[in-house]
This record gives sequence, C-alpha cells and structure tokens, in this order.
Amino acid sequence: MKMNAGISDRIFRIILGLVLIAAGIIFENYWGAIGLVPLLTGIIGWCPAYLPFGMSTCSISTGASTSNSEA
Repeated sequence: MKMNAGISDRIFRIILGLVLIAAGIIFENYWGAIGLVPLLTGIIGWCPAYLPFGMSTCSISTGASTSNSEA
C-alpha cells in the first residue's frame, strides 16, 4: 500500500477518530465503532476512499528518482 494521506490529513483523522470514540463511550452508542475508521486510516496513512478518485494529500513522492545519470 502506498501512503496517500498527508501529515495534516492524518492528524485530523486521528483526532476525529478519538473524538468519535470518546463520544461513543460517553453517550453509550455506536459512534465509537464509527470512530475506528478515521483513527485507523490516520495511523496507517492510507485511505481506501481516495483510490477511485486518484487523490492523495501526501506530499512525499515514493516513486523512483527522476535524475538522469546518463550524460
């Protein structure tokens, strides 16, 4: 899996996940289970919802370098 979530996106997802989990605990409902999705995608840095749209908020290029070593 190639990372497609940038650092600010990941931080937002982790905070949102923790807030939803806390809401699930406080209000005793299923928000905690829903909060696992953004929490896990924030931790691993990969969002499957970005794939069909070809989106990426990650600024780090993981591909091969583009330098031309032949002169």
